[in-house]
Amino acid sequence: MRGTGVRVLVVGAGIAGLAAARTLRAWGADVEIVERSAAARADGAGIYLPGNAVRALDDLGLAGEVAARAVEIQRQRVSDHRGRSLMDLAMAEVWHGVGPCLALRHAELHQVLLAGATDVPIRWGGTVESIVDSGGGVRVAFGDGTREGYDLVLGADGVHSAVRRLLFGPSAAARPAGQYAWRFLARWPDSRPVWSVLVGRGSAFLTIPIGGGLVYVYCDGPLDAPRVPPRELLAGFAEPAPTVLDAALDGMRSGPIEEVALPRWSRGSVLLIGDAAHATSPNMAEGAAMAVEDALVLADCLAAAGSIGGALRAFEERRRPRTEWVRAQTHRRDRSRALPTPLRNLVLGRLGVRLFQASYRPLRDRP
Repeated sequence: MRGTGVRVLVVGAGIAGLAAARTLRAWGADVEIVERSAAARADGAGIYLPGNAVRALDDLGLAGEVAARAVEIQRQRVSDHRGRSLMDLAMAEVWHGVGPCLALRHAELHQVLLAGATDVPIRWGGTVESIVDSGGGVRVAFGDGTREGYDLVLGADGVHSAVRRLLFGPSAAARPAGQYAWRFLARWPDSRPVWSVLVGRGSAFLTIPIGGGLVYVYCDGPLDAPRVPPRELLAGFAEPAPTVLDAALDGMRSGPIEEVALPRWSRGSVLLIGDAAHATSPNMAEGAAMAVEDALVLADCLAAAGSIGGALRAFEERRRPRTEWVRAQTHRRDRSRALPTPLRNLVLGRLGVRLFQASYRPLRDRP
């Protein structure tokens, strides 16, 4: 099927939405985006992109621009909360032949994706109030009172997707994954290109250098952790936790970790992609990869199919096994964190490298 004359609305100007806008515009469709934020956000913390995410960005034609703004992460290191090493792995052993692992500010990645979709109009500060699929097209009512018709609508509006709610109701809401997390940036000029995490009993402290003397920090604990500030939650953690917490910049964000699991991602000619369809715990760092892969696979399915409905069915058949694998691995990692500390440390020390490599092995293949 050719994209010429196909009118597409993308709801959400995040990673999934901007990637999809770029691929569908290249397919030939007439694409526009509606984004509830008033403008592109310049804040936010950091993001880590494993090898398959960078490969997907390369297929999108944007990996070089992302790499120019990023730090290439050479190793991943896991230690117990006192700093005793449990696992140390070179990323080249996991992602050789796929792509490098990169880390950068989230806003920098967003800027690259925005620049990659400059020919797609964005309706900033816009909301979608209703979506009606008549079988011959999709009628969308916007918050400003206007109505437009489309051939395809993509819900790329994140874990708390308004499109998902309109399609499937409140029963499709995101559900707690079991952790409460803090994300922020901190100054730490001496950091090396290492993804490094300290794991305690039910809590973790992760640092990833993103350049410019900054590290992206992620720490989490159980869902009742909001009552406990990070410094108290991480009491007794080894360096660099105390030093990095002292160097935290303003703008710390916190909230419960949530996931989205749905029996279907589409209804008629409306499709959910990215976190709106399959958000998971971030412990695999696969959110961006799954979002960009969604955009690439959707364009392939549309080009190969004879109809939009056939393309959406093919898309879900192709994508669901991969996203379900990622979700299963996040659950496995969460269960391992709940093991008694001596047993967890023993497993990570003896089997951690092998388990880590196995968890990513299917993702080495192209989506």
